[in-house]
Order: sequence, then structure tokens, then C-alpha cells
Amino acid sequence: MSKILRTNPNPILSAAVEYHGFVYTQGVVARNLDLDMEGQTKDVLEQIDALLEQHGTDNTRLLQAQIWLKDINDREILNKLWSAWLPEGGAPARACVQGILADPRMLVEIMLVTTK
Repeated sequence: MSKILRTNPNPILSAAVEYHGFVYTQGVVARNLDLDMEGQTKDVLEQIDALLEQHGTDNTRLLQAQIWLKDINDREILNKLWSAWLPEGGAPARACVQGILADPRMLVEIMLVTTK
């Protein structure tokens, strides 16, 4: 039986789950919800980098991304930062939708699947 590794688990979620060489992240949101869209997105991507590094992988191994925006009109800001963050030729399969997030101050949430 393969081991399932759960990072920072609590009663409702884990920051990431690793299984069979795949890493599934939680929906990552900004730590400082007073930031604007650019600030929140940068913070989310920094957190994702740290989480992936903790699991021995990085954004060159992305398979899938799910992105929720409070306002789909912020997609241009997100895409500018997202494109700069991605390695050349390394774009994952992706969905980006507008959604009602858990806190009205949250502007972006990103969840990833990657491999090691």
C-alpha cells in the first residue's frame, strides 16, 4: 500500500497531499487580504512555490490549475503575473472562473496538481 503524505493537516483540509509522486495543493489564498489583486496573486504564487518546494517539486512540473477570482475582470492582472511565473512551455491544463470565495476580501484562490 502506497503511503499518503499530508502536509499541515487539520480537521478539514491539508495544505497539500502527496501520493504516488503527485502533489495536490489546497486552494491557496493570500495571507494579507488587505492587498490588491496584484499583491494577493504574488503572495499566493510565493506560497505555492514554498509548498511545492516542501514536496520536492516546483512549477516546472505542473499538470493542472484551478483558479477562482472574485471578479473575472481581474483575469488580465492574474494572467500577467501567472505568465511571468510559469516556466516557458510549462503551462498546465487550467480553469479560471469567477466565484464567491470564503471571505469577501479574498480576490484569488489557486489550487494545483503537480508531479515530482
